[in-house]
Amino acid sequence: MSPNLLNTEKRRNWIIIGICLIFLIYLIQLFSLQIVDNNYKKWAENNVFFKKVRYPSRGILYDRNNNLLVYNQPAYDLMVVMKEVEPFDTLTFCNILNITELQFRKRIEDIKNRSINPGYSPYLPQFVLTQLGNKEYGILQESLYKFPGFYIQNRTIREYTYSNAAHILGYIANVNKNNLAEDKYYAQNDYIGKTGVERSYETYLRGEKGIEILLRDAHGRIKGKYENGIHDTDPIPGKNLTLSIDIELQKYGEELLQNKLGSIVMIEPSTGEVLCMAASPTYDPSLFVGRQFGANFLELQEDPYRPLINRALSGQYPPGSTFKVAQGLVFLEENIITASTMYTCYNGFPPGGGKPRCHAHGSPLNLLHAIGTSCNAYFCWGLKNMLDNKKYGTIKTAMDTWKERMEAQGFGVKLGIDLPGEASGLIPDSKFYNKLYNNRWNPFTLISNAIGQGEVTTTPLQISNLAATVANRGYFYTPHVVKAIQDDALDPVYSKRRETGIQKEHYESVIEGMRLAVTSGTCWQANLPDIEVCGKTGTVQNAKIKDHSVFMGFAPKDNPKVAIVVYVENAGFGSKIAVPIGRLMLEKYLRGSIPESSLYLEQEMKNAIILNNAL
Repeated sequence: MSPNLLNTEKRRNWIIIGICLIFLIYLIQLFSLQIVDNNYKKWAENNVFFKKVRYPSRGILYDRNNNLLVYNQPAYDLMVVMKEVEPFDTLTFCNILNITELQFRKRIEDIKNRSINPGYSPYLPQFVLTQLGNKEYGILQESLYKFPGFYIQNRTIREYTYSNAAHILGYIANVNKNNLAEDKYYAQNDYIGKTGVERSYETYLRGEKGIEILLRDAHGRIKGKYENGIHDTDPIPGKNLTLSIDIELQKYGEELLQNKLGSIVMIEPSTGEVLCMAASPTYDPSLFVGRQFGANFLELQEDPYRPLINRALSGQYPPGSTFKVAQGLVFLEENIITASTMYTCYNGFPPGGGKPRCHAHGSPLNLLHAIGTSCNAYFCWGLKNMLDNKKYGTIKTAMDTWKERMEAQGFGVKLGIDLPGEASGLIPDSKFYNKLYNNRWNPFTLISNAIGQGEVTTTPLQISNLAATVANRGYFYTPHVVKAIQDDALDPVYSKRRETGIQKEHYESVIEGMRLAVTSGTCWQANLPDIEVCGKTGTVQNAKIKDHSVFMGFAPKDNPKVAIVVYVENAGFGSKIAVPIGRLMLEKYLRGSIPESSLYLEQEMKNAIILNNAL
């Protein structure tokens, strides 16, 4: 082959290769644009269509008496599509919004920053400012045509009829990265329930979004609905909830707890419905609405008394002498004692002023009087005799049996209330003490557990649930704060009886002791002339600061309507603060109002200031 023909052949091959490469590059680019990167598709669609989200109204909350608690009010968010923004008067724009130019530019930078805003696209709507006030909205709406690319998105925000029950109701706020990753329903800057009922029942309350598809002209101006709106979808409102809470009772409980640290939990024994769950300190739920949310949240978060914590659920404390009721039931069921078993008490255990110490009362005494007088030694004898009993084989087996009996009564485990943040408390077992004491322990090592001290911790909710269980003579329903869901049924777990495995006759024995505690014992201030109240006090020891004051009870004795716990931190003897507050709460619920004979007590409790004891 001649040299000229050879060169021609090479050139032709190179041309073919070049054409193939160019074709391949175009093919890759086309694949990237159409399959991998859909920004151009979005841009093309947004040139023609404007898809506007139509947010549903969030479900409304009522109390058990149909009092309106939480509802919705219109709100306005300022949105921007960056691809459509044209030069505009920034100063005028910022003056309308009552922000500085520096704040505005920082916000635009944050919108474009994908590490802060991972869902950013210049072709899609982005939030500039949320929850504009009516004044800002009115002024901006008149001038919006001057600012291409910006528009108003209608939303709703929460409004509150009462300044109470913040820990129960919870609040809503913007979604975070985890929310976006876990549920595709949400988009950047959507709202979601963060705490309380708002969080637990989010999927019921949020509803379903709708879409409005609008048509643009060649200049990007909205010309109306696409095909007369046949492709639009209406938002579906969230479902309304009826809570089990009595808001007037809740309000009264919060008033009594002002200037104190503590909680009040009241449960209807026959249903497990929570009638009141007051925790102090608390806050006004309206503080978490509007553009001051962040500043208000930070202020509450830095408060040394920690008002954001629901002490009724998350507070873990020694139960004190209220635990003696649960102890007595375990000893009875395990045949360690009978109701008539007598133990001696000479100023403490062991006899002769040992620790735990005890106050002066008759000795020896049976279970009824041990509960009525809150004898420490009696329950120390009971626990020692259980742990030493040869029927268990070893002390470890006895300890684990004790733990199982306590868990069946609702201690050391989460009860499963329909609110986030519930703590489980602690009921120690043999493994716990093996680790703590290197396998060297005996009944005297842990004897303080007998009187609700030592390593045992519980929540106020659990103690109130114990009162409900005793009132029911051996069973309880999982406590819950939602009574009904619009057009839907509650989870059946809340209507299922949970048996403790302890015989009814044993409950009758401890009930007699609790009644004695009210008629002639440490709960005497809870003794009402026409209502048979059963109760038990607790004075919870602290090493460095003043003791906690506790009262647990239920009423009436027969056909009980309510169970209660009052737990006030650093308030001293249970009879000093917790019992009077418990009396008032019972009268408020069972009578509907406070009788004149108790008004002096009401004023005394409202005026009591105990906060300073805690810091």
